[in-house]
Amino acid sequence: MRQKVLITSALPYANGPLHFGHIAGAYLPGDCYARFQRLIGHDVLYICGSDEHGVAITLSADLAGKTPKEHVDHFHAINQALFEKLSFSFDYYGRTTWKGHIATTQSFFHALNQKGLIVAKTEMHLYSEVEKKFLADRYVVGTCPKCGFDGARGDECQQCAASYEATDLQNPRSKLSGAPLVKKPSEHLYLRFDLFKEALKKWIEKKQWKENVVRFAMSYIDDLKMRAITRDSDWGIPVPGYPGKVFYVWFDAPIGYVSITQEWAEKNGHKDKWKDYWLSPDTKLVHFIGKDNIPFHAVFFPAMLMGQDLPYKLPDEIPANEFFMLEGRQFSKSDGWTIDLEEFFTKYTPDQARYAIAANAPETADAEFSWKDFQLRCNSELLGKFGNFVNRVLVFAKQHCGGRVPQRDSLHDVDLRFEQEIARLLGEAQEAYSTFHLRKATQILMELAQTGNVYFDTKKPWALAKREETRGELNTTISLCIQCIKALALIASPIIPTTAQKIWTLLGQKTDLAHQNWKEVARREIQAGEVLPPPEILFRKVEDAEIEEQMVKLGKAGVLQREPIVKPEYPLEAQTPLEPVKGEILFDQFDKIDLRVALVVEAQRVAKSKKLLKLLVDIGHEKRTIVSGIALSYSPEQLIGKKVVIVANLAPATIMGIESRGMILAGHDGSLLELPHIQSIRQGSVIS
Repeated sequence: MRQKVLITSALPYANGPLHFGHIAGAYLPGDCYARFQRLIGHDVLYICGSDEHGVAITLSADLAGKTPKEHVDHFHAINQALFEKLSFSFDYYGRTTWKGHIATTQSFFHALNQKGLIVAKTEMHLYSEVEKKFLADRYVVGTCPKCGFDGARGDECQQCAASYEATDLQNPRSKLSGAPLVKKPSEHLYLRFDLFKEALKKWIEKKQWKENVVRFAMSYIDDLKMRAITRDSDWGIPVPGYPGKVFYVWFDAPIGYVSITQEWAEKNGHKDKWKDYWLSPDTKLVHFIGKDNIPFHAVFFPAMLMGQDLPYKLPDEIPANEFFMLEGRQFSKSDGWTIDLEEFFTKYTPDQARYAIAANAPETADAEFSWKDFQLRCNSELLGKFGNFVNRVLVFAKQHCGGRVPQRDSLHDVDLRFEQEIARLLGEAQEAYSTFHLRKATQILMELAQTGNVYFDTKKPWALAKREETRGELNTTISLCIQCIKALALIASPIIPTTAQKIWTLLGQKTDLAHQNWKEVARREIQAGEVLPPPEILFRKVEDAEIEEQMVKLGKAGVLQREPIVKPEYPLEAQTPLEPVKGEILFDQFDKIDLRVALVVEAQRVAKSKKLLKLLVDIGHEKRTIVSGIALSYSPEQLIGKKVVIVANLAPATIMGIESRGMILAGHDGSLLELPHIQSIRQGSVIS
């Protein structure tokens, strides 16, 4: 059934250029989901735009010698250009300075005010004797009341992500002058969020969201109180009846989702079309955000929607992601700890960037972009597995099949198993995209590419081409490989759309893959006799010298010191003594142990056990279940797609009612446990 799916990505603040850290959190996951939902056949509306009000913008504009409007115009254009460079598929990218946003924001205010949900209060606010004015939260720094971090912003702590009023800060001071601030009375308007506690709790309790989102939201609801929605400024949405005051940016920014949708409808000649999405109970509303935006999208904005006269749709999903860093540290343009994106895209393609970010998507924990990992992803995965399979099959088809899709002959067991694997992985990819598991989707893509390579090598078409009597088997092999390439293009389309379209074209297709239907493409075969265009190389190799150059640039910004991924849970001086070396064995004894590289395909916790995980691993020629006591050090999500070393010929054992066929090898030092690091070697390879 065709469903309306309304998707938003957090409105980027037009106060500076975006970087890959932003892209990984709210934007690439949103774009991939929107692209997938369109392939599924749903009625998708993907909305985003620039958030252009707020004190930080007036501050930056003053420092740059520009008006706030000139300032936001500049960064709106820069960020929109980056989204276009990265092939983002927004149905509309607007901005909160368009005139229609004023009326929509004020209508939200009127509805809340008429219900008695907004009150005027004269309270103590932070005042600078030096600057002779009240300072808004962004002009204030101090000590976080939650975690004690000194240097916390006036509205939110960048250390623990706590949200609070600026007056809650300890030792507040001016961000401009450093002068201490005092409290003086001032009248402002407050929204009675405390009156929404029960409604919000009942609403969220029904949601099957990520644990971090629910936990974050519930903690805010437990301590929910009225919150100021106005400030003194001339830059922002004017507050009706209160000259000199504007709405806080946190209040007007999420309303921008609605007003930008209204602008989209107006520009498309159907002024009321926005209502089909925002006012329909059948719409599925999904907000893509970073974890620092959870309270605003899971608590504050839903309460504002609940307080309206119109039946606004509340969010169905809020797949908030964790932070995405650069080489173990937060991106920082001021510190030089960043990537020059203008230079980046002169050397690398948007699809290379999209894939590397997706493969390390910060879905359940903070993740990072590292140049070495980027090189590995490009060379080993995109070029070595994915691109290599596509190219070798199409080159072979050109040389031995007349540049056409061959007619398939009878299928043997190996061919049927290959067909089944293609179908299985297509189904798993569909599930991964549907449930916001972008990282898993990249793993499935590479698993299918590797499966294709193994099948090609197993069938040895170059040998079949030498004898006329095996021509039918050769044709079957290449025909099935072409069907695998079709499946690869389909799975890849949401993540690397330009490359996927190029592959689709190389298969002789004249249509736009992004506008096709997932199920139809998965089911339909590329017809025998279809002319195949000349093969093209999809990706180039990223050389060591390029990566070293980038690392040198970062080295100039600061010392490249990386924190270990797994930290000891005890102080160094309290480490346990090392175990003594065991007694000697003969080589023949060691040689009986069969150590193999295994790819973790599935992972889940074992019921009633804190230490055990049940893993399904692929060792090349088969898959098997292994029960491993590593749950205290690794979550299931961390292991899926990871290569591990196993003892492959260990006698089966039943653990907690599960037959375990093998053992995972790990290093341990007291309570610290770490798995060996295997990346390039394919599963099934022997460790010796």
